[in-house]
Amino acid sequence: MDNTELKKQAVEVRKGIVTAVHSAQAGHPGGSLSAADIFTYLYFEEMHIDPQNPKDPDRDRFVLSKGHTAPGLYSVLAHRGYFPVEDLPTLRHTGSYLQGHPDMKHIPGVDMSSGSLGQGLSCGVGMALAGKLQNRDYRVYVLCGDGEIQEGQIWEAAMFAGHRKLDNLCVIVDNNNLQIDGPIDTVCSPYPIDKKFESFNFHVIHMDGNDFDDIRRVLAEAKATKGMPTAIVAHTVKGKGISYMENQAGWHGKAPNDAEYAIAMEEMEKAGEALCQK
Repeated sequence: MDNTELKKQAVEVRKGIVTAVHSAQAGHPGGSLSAADIFTYLYFEEMHIDPQNPKDPDRDRFVLSKGHTAPGLYSVLAHRGYFPVEDLPTLRHTGSYLQGHPDMKHIPGVDMSSGSLGQGLSCGVGMALAGKLQNRDYRVYVLCGDGEIQEGQIWEAAMFAGHRKLDNLCVIVDNNNLQIDGPIDTVCSPYPIDKKFESFNFHVIHMDGNDFDDIRRVLAEAKATKGMPTAIVAHTVKGKGISYMENQAGWHGKAPNDAEYAIAMEEMEKAGEALCQK
């Protein structure tokens, strides 16, 4: 898929995110939108997966360690064909399988239930180790939040992954610089993120997480890295794609009202139309 098609798909993923959160009148749009391009590239280009066979033992695995950004994962799973896009507006509704955090027991395509921040990387490390022990070729991708890596369990998992040289593991930190209470460096700074992962024997790469050329380049480098796990520091914009949400910590966990939803959808329709002209 070329970059224009990926950008078009990312617009649809963002529409799904905003539609789901608006319908629920709850959820986390900011970090879902910052990672939308990463979600799109992983599921439409990078990972070895089959929506018709979501439990394929040889599939690549994805763990959303920052599980509150489930609207982003659900939207890309729906658009990739794991379940109907029409189900996205049932997010967080009573009786819906699309809960506020990913649930591997009920949602096709979800490889690990997550939401207790810091635990997802441990799960991904376990999956990567299992792949090594079973001589399987699958890769494991874990998406963490930059606020989430303030959790100590992240670094316990990183220590183990580096020690065991799990080169089938790729950790992506969505570094949008904002968490629920504000800038991450004023709440409890995790910087320098790169040096910390390097100290745990990771190969570390920086990338623009909202640029498909850079995402393509960096994920290729990660796949080619042998003998050590990779950590990618993905520099992104919180709320990316919605003008009034961008770089605003207040949109970490707030749903748009009807007027705000209309503005967001109009902006994304225009973005999609512009891409169709190319």
